[in-house]
Formats: sequence, C-alpha cells, structure tokens
Amino acid sequence: MKKLILALVAFVPLTIFAQDFKAVIEKHREEYKADFLKNSSSPLKKEDFEYLRFYEPNEKFKVACKFVATTRRNSARKKPLEIPTSSGQTAVYTKFGELKFEIDGKPNKLAVYQSLRLRNLPQYRDYLFIPFKDLTNGKESYGGGRYLDLRMKEIEGDKIYLDFNKAYNPFCAFSAGYSCPIPPKENHLKVAIEAGEKNFVREH
Repeated sequence: MKKLILALVAFVPLTIFAQDFKAVIEKHREEYKADFLKNSSSPLKKEDFEYLRFYEPNEKFKVACKFVATTRRNSARKKPLEIPTSSGQTAVYTKFGELKFEIDGKPNKLAVYQSLRLRNLPQYRDYLFIPFKDLTNGKESYGGGRYLDLRMKEIEGDKIYLDFNKAYNPFCAFSAGYSCPIPPKENHLKVAIEAGEKNFVREH
C-alpha cells in the first residue's frame, strides 16, 4: 500500500504539469488565430480556421538553448544580410546570434536574426526572428519552412528556452501574393520537428 501511495504521489504532479503545458500551448494557438482577425493584411478569415492544423503539444520540443551573441570582433556577421523572399525580393536583417541545443541527444544550431526595418520601430525593437526548415517540410508541414519569434528579454545571460510548439507558417502557406523570407541554409535542421503548425489543408 505504501508503494502504491508513493507511486500515485509521483504520478499526479507530472500529469498536472503536462496538462498545464498543453493548456499554455492551446492558449497560444487561440491568440495566434485571433491575430489574423486583427491584421488588415491577413490571408485568413475566421471561416478559414477550420483548415489550420497543428501537432499535438509536445514538451520534447521545448528545448533549453545556449545563446551565443554575435560579437563585434566578427564584423562579417554584423553586416546587414539580404535574405531572399518568396516574391524574389530581399528582406534585410542582421545576425543577432546563434542558439545551440540538443534534440534526441544530437546537437543542433539555429541562427537568430533581427529585422533592420522593425528595429527602428519602438514597439518591435526587441523582436528577434528565426526562420527554419526541418525534415517535416513538404510532408506534414509547409514546404517553404516555418518561423519562430523571440523577444530579447527572454534571453537570460546565455540561456533561453526555444519552444517549437509555437512554430508557425508564413503567410505564403495560406495564399499567394505575399513576400515571405526563405530560411537560409544555415537554418536547415537535419531533424524532424514534429511540433507547431502543420500544412494548411485548404488549397490556394
């Protein structure tokens, strides 16, 4: 009986924690949908939400990262980068740093960028951008890659959590006529990120 009680005590907190994590991700996704209705340039209306698909929330894909800032000594990395977009134009960013992390015990790395245009707007000055590709692209997720957003305040020293459950599709996944940054080769992961947003199931 004592062993059974101890087992139940150990199990309950883990169950509650998992439920809390799922609730956080579900709340995030509701806010994500609501943002489409607030944006005058949005490719989606409320009736399109039934075609949105997501992976089940999975804590495995909320990963602890080491942040390595771009240093002044390496001036090449401080220069503006012109990242190609789906429209054939380019978007201008600087490389803010890199995130190093492990998934299934294997090392991975993603570059973090800062938009020069948004950096000049007070409300977006601390926004950071991570466009990436992984082995799900063109299968379960959008072939052109997905995005993650960060805020500078989320970085504590050289530590930050990156939650792929919040990965989202560019507007180009929903409709033609948008100019979406294409993830640079350095952000092509050789792992399947089975988290975040999946393919939009309505054809366009």
